[in-house]
Amino acid sequence: MASDSTSSSSDSAYDSAADHNPNSDTPINNHDSAIDDHLTSLTLTPLDEDLAPEKEREIEETDQTPMPEIGVTEVEEEAADVLASEVVVEEERESNSVSATGDVGLAWREEEVEAPASPGSSGYAGERGSSNASSASGIEEIGEDQVAERDGGLVNGVADSQPAWIPGKRHVNEDDTSILWRRRKKHFFILSHSGKPIYSRYGDEHKLAGFSATLQAIISFVENGGDRVKLVRAGKHQVVFLVKGPIYLVCISCTEEPYESLRGQLELLYGQMILILTKSVNRCFEKNAKFDMTPLLGGTDAVFSSLIHSFSWNPATFLHAYTCLPLAYPTRQAAGAILQDVADSGVLFAILMCKHKVVSLVGAEKASLHPDDMLLLSNFVMSSESFRTSESFSPICLPKYNSMAFLYAYVQYLDVNTYLMLLTTRSDAFYHLKECRASIEAVFLKSNVLSEVQRSMLDGGMHIEDLPVDPSSRSGSASSHLGQHSPERFRDTYTSLGGPCGLWHFIYRSIYLDQYVSSEFSAPINTPQQQKRLYRAYQKIYASMHDKGFGPNKTQFRRDDNYVLLCWVTQDFELYAAFDPLADKAMAIKTCNRVCQWVKDVENEIFLLGASPFSW
Repeated sequence: MASDSTSSSSDSAYDSAADHNPNSDTPINNHDSAIDDHLTSLTLTPLDEDLAPEKEREIEETDQTPMPEIGVTEVEEEAADVLASEVVVEEERESNSVSATGDVGLAWREEEVEAPASPGSSGYAGERGSSNASSASGIEEIGEDQVAERDGGLVNGVADSQPAWIPGKRHVNEDDTSILWRRRKKHFFILSHSGKPIYSRYGDEHKLAGFSATLQAIISFVENGGDRVKLVRAGKHQVVFLVKGPIYLVCISCTEEPYESLRGQLELLYGQMILILTKSVNRCFEKNAKFDMTPLLGGTDAVFSSLIHSFSWNPATFLHAYTCLPLAYPTRQAAGAILQDVADSGVLFAILMCKHKVVSLVGAEKASLHPDDMLLLSNFVMSSESFRTSESFSPICLPKYNSMAFLYAYVQYLDVNTYLMLLTTRSDAFYHLKECRASIEAVFLKSNVLSEVQRSMLDGGMHIEDLPVDPSSRSGSASSHLGQHSPERFRDTYTSLGGPCGLWHFIYRSIYLDQYVSSEFSAPINTPQQQKRLYRAYQKIYASMHDKGFGPNKTQFRRDDNYVLLCWVTQDFELYAAFDPLADKAMAIKTCNRVCQWVKDVENEIFLLGASPFSW
């Protein structure tokens, strides 16, 4: 229904797209001694991770029962009693906003904290009694991703080290009365403003109608008082709410992720729904408040399940940037040249991807593509089996580009992992795009682009063991290439697992390019559980660095029993690095300077340069 009402206006809707603002290429500056200069003026300030920004409306709930059992007929009465007697709602002040201007001094925040509890140490029934009681019942605590794990697949760092994902919904026989369902560590729900369930990560939506009505009643009760509920804390659990017109999204989690991360995940979940239906679906609710949207999303459980799974391993979900497949600069230029020819023939976007990594990307003049749209689009393609079996032409919506109208995507897999996406505003462009794909594929085969892509998949990207020597001691004539194992690699008296000076992993984000690169995982972070734990640590420090209540901050040094985390934010880049928990601060800072120089040396191979910057 929604597609018929919007697809006819696609051409006109996209003619008014916002223009992007191209800027000249900004090279990555050498900051070899920048952090060292700040050491003389460090200010130690305590970090309270439980402190929420003043502008957030938060519900503090004293009841320790994670999920109260409330019947459908008792929903309104129970919600009113709980909110009136045990909940304090901070009045929403929509007119107030945090000023982004003003002088912010450098604050170096160092904290020595105990290691947080493992995500596997608590469940929905975890606060009802001791662990012995749980064991006696014969029920083990259920992790957030109960899937089979791959052993040893480390060829592609973050992506290929994640637990093997099982497509589709799992545990469909569970409902809110099931103990196993209550012990799931992270739930996602989508429901309408009338309380009808639309999607649930676990269990059958129809069996969760009563629970969805409870969530709707809580939201409506607070809104009737002129406020908006955003967060409920109940013991170790967080209940995060996101209201998008007639669509309500809720996350219930005890994974200790920051509120900002969980809210961002709900935003992406909503964006994935808009990519399938467009925002025009709101008109259906205007005509019928009890409209059932579930049939429109039939067969898309695997898409939402895949996106939720990526919240546990893909840095793009919180960095709001995309990553490129490492390639030699001439190879990437050759791929971009043929895609540019296609874009000049009327294609809005031409994207060549290998799994979730971009090989080349070209857009038409004045067309901008948000990294979140690329994340949702690639997830939609990779999680839909139909795209792998034959060439496809499907209507899709890019939420950040134009949430009210459809584009049309031609998708064709060129090999098992590499696929081409051609996006247009024309619904009758299938045969034209088919011809474009044939010409592109012929050029790729002739220029060996696809074989180079497959080789890069096997070789991987940046390995911390290959971190070059100190640039000041390196010969000026020496050149650095990704994967080149020079005898002049760094050899320090301090050696340990991982890279030099105890470096275990890093993520580098280019602010100007909206791209990031992460090192490959290696010992001692070589299991999916360890990688997920590090990913969660990155989430927390990212949220802390961008917390409006504290910052923005420029540097942060954090030590606990698991890692030393060092974060450095400048106008050009953001660097997040994980070290051995016994790493020396001065050596960690020096190593981060070397990482920045290394990224600059190989930027032509790890970033997509020369393309129009995407602004929004």
